[in-house]
This record gives sequence, C-alpha cells and structure tokens, in this order.
Amino acid sequence: MKSKKTDFGPRDIISGLPEALICHILSFLPIEDAALTSVLSKKWRYLFAYRPNLIFDGLLHIQHRAVGNTEKELILSRFMAFVDRVLELQESCAINKFSLLCGHGVRPYFVTDSILKVLRRGVTELDLHVSLDEGRLPSEVFESKSLVSLRIESGNVYGIDVQGVSLPKLKTLFLHRVMLGQAEDCFHKLTSGCHVLEELFLLRVYSDFWNRSLSSNSLKRLTLYCLDSDQNPDHVSFDTPNLVYFNYSDNIARKYPKVNFASLVEATIYLAMTRDQYAHANYGNLVANATDFFRGICNVQILYLSASTLEVLTFCCKPVPTFNKLVHLTVETHTVGWESLPTLLNNCPNLETLVFEGLHHKYTIKCGDVDGCLCKFSGEVPICLSSSPVKFLKVQRFGENGIENQIELVKHFLETMPRLEQLTVHYVASIDDDVNKVSSQLKDFARVASPNCEIQVVSDHLN
Repeated sequence: MKSKKTDFGPRDIISGLPEALICHILSFLPIEDAALTSVLSKKWRYLFAYRPNLIFDGLLHIQHRAVGNTEKELILSRFMAFVDRVLELQESCAINKFSLLCGHGVRPYFVTDSILKVLRRGVTELDLHVSLDEGRLPSEVFESKSLVSLRIESGNVYGIDVQGVSLPKLKTLFLHRVMLGQAEDCFHKLTSGCHVLEELFLLRVYSDFWNRSLSSNSLKRLTLYCLDSDQNPDHVSFDTPNLVYFNYSDNIARKYPKVNFASLVEATIYLAMTRDQYAHANYGNLVANATDFFRGICNVQILYLSASTLEVLTFCCKPVPTFNKLVHLTVETHTVGWESLPTLLNNCPNLETLVFEGLHHKYTIKCGDVDGCLCKFSGEVPICLSSSPVKFLKVQRFGENGIENQIELVKHFLETMPRLEQLTVHYVASIDDDVNKVSSQLKDFARVASPNCEIQVVSDHLN
C-alpha cells in the first residue's frame, strides 16, 4: 500500500494505527524478529513486547550451526537476558501463552524465575521444553488458578516436588519425561486436582511405579505411555466414564480393581508381557490375567491392537470378552502367532471393517487346529471366517518379507468370508511391474464366498 503524500512528505500509515492493533500485528512474527522494530522510533521501542503470546526458542540460533562452548554460552546468556527484558517490559500486561524452549547450559534459576513470573501474571497456556543440568521445576506449575493448558517436556528434569495439585481451570495437560514426587500415586493426585480436565497425555511420567489409578468424570481423551521397564505394576485402575479416546501402552498389571470406560469410542492398546512372562508363556495356564482390563473396554467402537497385545490375549486373557459395539478393528501382526484372532473375531458380532497392519503369519502348533488360527493348515475353515460379518477387509504393508504366503492368505479370505464387499491391499513394492502383476493375480482369484467383492490394490507406484 502506498503512503499518502502531504505537504510534509509521505505519511506513515502503520504508525498511525492504534497501538493495540500494531501489537496484534507484531504477534504474528517471531518475537526476535518483532524486536527489530524497536529501532524504528520511540513509539515502536517497546511495542514488540506488549503481546499476549510469548514464545522463546533458546535453541534457534544453535541447532542449525556448529558452535563451540564459549560461543554457545554467549548465545544462551544473550537469550536469557532477552527473555528477562521482555518480561520486565511486560510487567503490567496479561499473558495468554508463554512458551520456553531451552536445553543444557541455561541456568536453572532463570527457568524457575521466568515460570514464576508468568504464573503470577495469570498465564493461561504454559509450554515448557527444558533440559536442566541441575535443579527442579517449581511445584507452583501445579497450583495455578489461571492455567487452561499445561505442557512440560523434559530431557532430564530431576523432578517436581508435587505437594498438592490445584488446577481448577486446566483442560489440557501434557507431561513427557517428568518425575513427580517419590512415593505417592501421581496419576491419581493429578486427576483429583484437575476438575475440568478434558485431555491428558502422560508419557514416561515417573513416580510410584507399582500403583497407578486415574479417576475423572471430565476426561475425554487419555494417552498413557508407561513402557519403560521390564516390570509389572501391582494395581492399575481407570474410572473415566466419559472418556471417548484412549491410547495406552503398559506392561500387564497384576490386578485391575476398576476399569470404567462407559463412553469409549476409540482405543489403541499396546499391552505387553515381561521377559519372565514370555519365558513361561504356554497354552495351558495364564501367566497373568488381563481379562478385567479387556472387559472394561468392551464397549469400544474402533480398536487398534498391537502385536504384543495379541499375545496378551493368547496367554493372559480367558475368556476373551464380547465386543458388541466394535465396528472397526485393526491388528498388528508382526512376528506373533494368530492364536487369539479366531476367538476375538468370533466375539465381534457387528464388525464391519477388519484391518491387518502387516500380514505376517507366524506358524505355531495351534495352526493345525480348527479355530486355532486364520490360516488353512488345519484343512478346515475356521468358524470366525465362515460366519464373519466383515464387509471391508484391508491389508496394510502387503508384500513385506515376501508375498507368497500373504497371497495365499488373501486367497483364503476371499474363499471363506461370506459378506466381503471390498478388499483393499496396500502393496509396498517399488517396481510398477510387480505391483501390476500382484494386482492382476489378486483380481483373478475366484470370490467363492463373496462373488461380488471388489478388489483394490493401492500403491504409491501404481498408476
């Protein structure tokens, strides 16, 4: 836009805008770039700092070039001084978001002091990516009356002494590699102090390893990753009646006193046995009992099961519960037997879509038994296939580790599954000729049980 000319020369239209609007415009720039406007005039000197969202990246000038220790210390010193200056200029202004990214070499007291300053000023969104050489983050981050969103990711924070949790407005909590307390059940403490929490992400969060329980009527989305040791927790409980999405990775617990997922729609489950449990796994006796856990999620509609979870269903769950509401099931089949699949599929009476994440069939002694596998080694068709309600069958990563056995399995499904309407195969081949050959071969198979089944072969290399 051209400036309007007057008798005194061109007029600065931007500077004539209200200061609040200028600050809003500057808020779309990285704060380091916005700070460059401070040299334009006295009016512009401090405007860059009067912004509701403060995002500071201490690694920005280090990670893209090789620097020595001396230069790194100088960069970090300037960075800390810049953050302190902006917070000083902003002392009377409200802060919506404060984001701080800094690695080794930043003084712990600087991080703590910055956090406490923005908490006192009623920050609503706090985002911390910090790696401290020593010291702890302040426990006040869990005692804020203003926070709506809290995210802490750490490389080596030694811990946060959580005496109490009081976050009455918090709706989203994300913690990654953080230690909370020493002995108490930190998961229970967190949820009991967040009464309107809707989204919770706990990834490698450490406290009392042996017990974990989550209880919340407001929680709608939960991601919990605890697979960091080769031990089984004692008690794991979930009382989350309004949860709709659940992503869970853990070793099998010895007990599941309460599992309440009354509203669950979608779940991704990575349950695993310990090495000792693997060593003692057999088809006669359970090496652990995860039945109560699976019974607690049986209302789910969309379910993803890892390969290790299929093994848990085989050796740690009898009987497998019925999933009456399940319409979409994805199973990962990498390097495991399929012994649990027949029972699982038999107990999904309304299943419409079945997805294999890889089609890696591992032969076991159960393959020779009817309803002991999905393959045709027994010479008879498993009931779970001959009476299957599945309409849409998908195979992801088809062709990994050879295709002969996988083609035979697909042919077996086409010959036995009576309600198939569509088979989609995602082929990983990198040569067009191979893709076209497999596509022709699959489409030439007789659809014995489902004569009208449409077959699609999808590949990045197939025109």
